[in-house]
Amino acid sequence: MMVSGSMSSGYCSLEEDIEDYFFTAKENLSRRSVKVQHEPAEEKKLDIQELKQKIEIFNKMVQNGLVMKMAEDGTYTGFIKVHLQLKRPVNVSHTSQAPSIYTKKEVSSDKAKEKMTPFNVPLDAMKQLHISSVTTVSEVISGLLQKFQVVDDPLKFALFKKMQRDGQVLFQKLAVMEHPLYMRLLAGPDSNVLSFVLKENETGEVQWDAFSVPELQNFVLILEKEEREKVQQVQKKYVTIRQHLQGALNDTKKN
Repeated sequence: MMVSGSMSSGYCSLEEDIEDYFFTAKENLSRRSVKVQHEPAEEKKLDIQELKQKIEIFNKMVQNGLVMKMAEDGTYTGFIKVHLQLKRPVNVSHTSQAPSIYTKKEVSSDKAKEKMTPFNVPLDAMKQLHISSVTTVSEVISGLLQKFQVVDDPLKFALFKKMQRDGQVLFQKLAVMEHPLYMRLLAGPDSNVLSFVLKENETGEVQWDAFSVPELQNFVLILEKEEREKVQQVQKKYVTIRQHLQGALNDTKKN
């Protein structure tokens, strides 16, 4: 696999040719205990010699050839995996071909159909990105949205790092100017030690004013659909219980 010689911040999927999908981002923007961890953004930066040593150690440990490569100016490229754990549908441009991972949602508004189509992203979706050491969290988010043709505001999303410590799963929301590849290098290639997760940018109470009318209409449709499905599940449950009880009564009468 060929890696672009450019050290500018860029992205591509591992399963596709890097030269075809390498681009520069324009935006700057177990049930065991699960906690949100708030820690200092990044550790003290390493000098070039320390970086070289870290990269050498990383490349000896990594599998599948996903090595990091360093340039003369001290920047380097490598791969990160981002798991998409989005609870709400995303909006994809109606004029573009939607990626195959999406599950389409119905929208009744003709105006909404002209601009965007809502899709559900599977909770187990994962994307492998080729990025640079200068690629920021903000650029990773924007790059992911562009890759999946999502037209939602990048500020609606946040990148978290997921860690396991002392039997606990910890999530830490990353600042937009942090550098994920540097974190990957420090943590090593083991995804159990560190992994990246894209989630909705939850800031507490939902700011409904931030959503467009078509988005709000779609939320109503989704809630109505989920309500119908829940009612059907409850009704089916009690029909089954009633049948079992009636069967038990019939058996008792026979005896």
